[in-house]
Amino acid sequence: MISVVALDGQIKTVTLPEPNVKQNFVLVDTEYSAISPGTEMMMSEKQTDRPIPLGYSAAGIVREVGAGVTHVQAGQRVACYGAPFVRHAGLLAVPKHLLAPIPADVEMREAAFAGLGAIAIHALRQANLQFGEQAVVVGLGILGQLIGQIGNAASYHMLGYDLLPERCEVLRQCGIDDAHATLAAIEAAIQDATGGDGVDTVFLCTGRNAAGMIDQALTWVRDRGKVVIVGDLEMEFDRERMFSKEAQILISRAGGPGRYMREYEVDGIDYPKGYVRWTEGRNVGEYVRLLAGKRIQVAPLISAEMPVHEAAAAYERYKTSSRDTVGIVLSYPPSSSAAE
Repeated sequence: MISVVALDGQIKTVTLPEPNVKQNFVLVDTEYSAISPGTEMMMSEKQTDRPIPLGYSAAGIVREVGAGVTHVQAGQRVACYGAPFVRHAGLLAVPKHLLAPIPADVEMREAAFAGLGAIAIHALRQANLQFGEQAVVVGLGILGQLIGQIGNAASYHMLGYDLLPERCEVLRQCGIDDAHATLAAIEAAIQDATGGDGVDTVFLCTGRNAAGMIDQALTWVRDRGKVVIVGDLEMEFDRERMFSKEAQILISRAGGPGRYMREYEVDGIDYPKGYVRWTEGRNVGEYVRLLAGKRIQVAPLISAEMPVHEAAAAYERYKTSSRDTVGIVLSYPPSSSAAE
């Protein structure tokens, strides 16, 4: 099967053996996989002589189910999340808790962003926002766009900030008018929205090059407000600013409880809802539900659809055309699960 890897700082497509189905796993023929530019660009730049599989979010058709799988069946469309099981590859062996059925009226390529959707949902849950509260999303790449839209669907007052006006315009097109490309504009919007009290939460979806952003966020939140770090951001901030407001600085770990836990992901042992209401798998299902209910718009976030054998060009586009690139999906031909 075809697969996308990083090797010696370059993106390559390689042929790998097909995985086999096993207990609590599902074999999925990939139709689309979504690139996560933050995580994957960082991994793709590593200098290593060992191939690094890329990707963690996809959608496809169930080929076969293993023992212990009852909620999906062969021929069904599913959304999948979670490396190393889910990747940019023609055939995926996915744990049963890391996929969700896709209704007939949901576009497959939009469902392919299920992993990013689950991460966005978990970030919002970490903030524990209440109906009507206010939040700023800093960094309007694909993840920030999803956090903004999902928060808006939950009736939070969402504001967006990005230095690229084009990305602010995308957020506006998706129904969130408070999107601003200058520091003066976002601070005026915060003042207007909160009467000077500060927002309840700031979500930081920026990269390592956003020095000082935590300190900036601490000036925007209200007394006892929260800063949720979603991106790969250096943890440097002024303790006095945090202390003076008794603010909380929180980390959002991937798509939710269960992530990186072998008992949940590999062994198929679920958490009872009475103890853990929203696992990573349930967050994937919630993302699909939001799509099905037309509560969020993902099509406007897809800047390009490219065949998997052009993966290197897709990653290069993120580097060279960031102004007009938010999300990219890789498409797979029907024969992609066969060796090429």
